[in-house]
Amino acid sequence: MTPAVPVQPETSEIVELSASTTTPWQAGVGVIAPYDFALDRELWRWTPDDVSLFITRLPYVRVPVTVDQAAALSKGKRVGKAVRELMAPEPLAIGYACASGSFVHGAHGERTLRHTMLTAGAPEAVTTSGALISALETLGTDRIAVVTPYVDSVTDRLLAYLAEHGVGVTSSVGLGLLSHIWKVTYSEVARAVHEADRPDAQAVFISCTNVLTYDIIAPLERELGKPVIAANQVTMWAVMRAAGHRAVAHGQSLIGMAPTGVG
Repeated sequence: MTPAVPVQPETSEIVELSASTTTPWQAGVGVIAPYDFALDRELWRWTPDDVSLFITRLPYVRVPVTVDQAAALSKGKRVGKAVRELMAPEPLAIGYACASGSFVHGAHGERTLRHTMLTAGAPEAVTTSGALISALETLGTDRIAVVTPYVDSVTDRLLAYLAEHGVGVTSSVGLGLLSHIWKVTYSEVARAVHEADRPDAQAVFISCTNVLTYDIIAPLERELGKPVIAANQVTMWAVMRAAGHRAVAHGQSLIGMAPTGVG
């Protein structure tokens, strides 16, 4: 039996590809993440449609989430190599997406990290901890509550870093985790935020780029009546601005505000 020949549409219904389709130019933004980073999809949620993320990871180190791990993640040779590997697709900016790795050696260490990235070829360089300070300055806040997934020794490094920048901490809550931070649930994070918040805290910061936060930032801001900022959020907000674009999110106080530079 001869198969039926499909009926072709009328010529008037055929639209030439060249007449209906344009090639969108995608800006590129590079991201350097820790080897155990598990939240690539969350970063994409802050990413506008006309930007692509180029994500690479730092080399594996056999240590738990401690000060030693943070120090290993901030080593100049490793970060410089990651930048050079990201430069092939020509990103407009590169973000170092690790809070502890960028605050572990204090304000000087954060500046050194950015200098390392620029020296390795990054057109613009942003770190999570540098973006945090820029976010606080942009929001006009200098007294905050802090939530971390860390053990006390790592949280203490964050508090010292904030103090160097003149930021007071009303209270802090640490979850004491040494691994698998990406498995912390929204309800656990929200509970810690409520526990940490104080009436005199002008904002709450949730540290660590391996802590999932996107969907709870806006609801927490409504509940607390103050800005709630998070590590991945401030990183994407700052690196998108550095690339000449804007991060996207609905109902998050920080998104849409122009950052104050950190020198």
